[in-house]
Amino acid sequence: MRALTWQGTAKVSVEDVPDPTIQEPTDAIVRMTSTAICGSDLHLYDVLGMYLDKGDVLGHEPMGIVEEVGSEVTHIKPGDRVVIPFNISCGYCWMCKRGYFAQCETTQVKEHGKGASLFGYTKLYGQVPGGQAQYLRVPQAHFGPIKVPDHHPDERYLFLSDVLTTSWQAVKWADVEPGSTVFVTGLGPIGQMSARIARHLGAGRVIATDNVPERLAMAERNGIETLNFDKIDDIPAAVYEMTNGRGADSVVEAVGMEAHGTPFQEFAQKAAGVLPDAVARKAIDTAGVDRMGALRTAFASVRRAGTVSIIGVYGGQADPIPMFDLFDKGVTLRMGQAHVKQWADDILPLLTGDDDPLGVDDLTTHRVPLEEAPQAYDMFKKKEDGCIKVVLKP
Repeated sequence: MRALTWQGTAKVSVEDVPDPTIQEPTDAIVRMTSTAICGSDLHLYDVLGMYLDKGDVLGHEPMGIVEEVGSEVTHIKPGDRVVIPFNISCGYCWMCKRGYFAQCETTQVKEHGKGASLFGYTKLYGQVPGGQAQYLRVPQAHFGPIKVPDHHPDERYLFLSDVLTTSWQAVKWADVEPGSTVFVTGLGPIGQMSARIARHLGAGRVIATDNVPERLAMAERNGIETLNFDKIDDIPAAVYEMTNGRGADSVVEAVGMEAHGTPFQEFAQKAAGVLPDAVARKAIDTAGVDRMGALRTAFASVRRAGTVSIIGVYGGQADPIPMFDLFDKGVTLRMGQAHVKQWADDILPLLTGDDDPLGVDDLTTHRVPLEEAPQAYDMFKKKEDGCIKVVLKP
């Protein structure tokens, strides 16, 4: 089959790789019909290559048609249309029974001290071949795949795999209350959907910041107030001014490790990317290499006794954070990978009707064949051609 593979820092290519096969009775084989490029994939593209091997298949936002199932898979069958959660969970361990599917004890990568295995996401998370391919082997398929209806195009359901469930969790964990003010840092796909979900769940006002015109315009046409940080010197001050000097009740930090405005950490990330893998891994594991600009904006913009929900991905082990300010303000922090299956049942009914209450149909900006994935990665990274969300069509 054909698959998008990692070949080195800022280098991916579509190659011939072996077709996946059933290896365990809980496996399934799914023929991909759509698979998206995630902002987290860009971290692999530029920053986290020391945890990848040449030829690794990327991608963790897949959906398609079931081709084959193992003997212990009974809730789906060949011909079913399914979305695959990005985290691989068993559904029956101590963590899964409590809804913490991103911490599944059956698939935890204990060798690296990490949570549940993820599709297409480095040795740290199990080095499981990803979904930017023609076919995908799905471990723990007795539990993971989400069966979806046949009506509506793929993009109505595809984002259950990550974007919608991740954004839903981000808002839920931000303690959004009816009529409250929510501030979102970053208007990539997660920020876009977090802002819309906050409105759907009752926020009285949603404010978001970015500097990409197309992202700002997309948010505005979905009812979000925007602040362009290229044109406003002090974003937290602007948030305070918009909230009568109090600050946002809830903040969703949706940018992560590659934020703007932190040139020293940007240099450190780029330097780590060209070091030998063993040295680079040591640097990532022991140094503060994340670009912290968006996180500092989030901390400065939240009101006293407010909540910051961190959903952007961070990878450094010694990142400096303003503990005194956070302690003095009494800020609640929540963070972590999305527990996809915990939220899917709440979201799916919002996708199946003729209406589109979350504005899911207004997210994908580019649909390209799998063979054009390398060019799409480059376009997405450079934010060219109004690119906000890319869906690949194997």
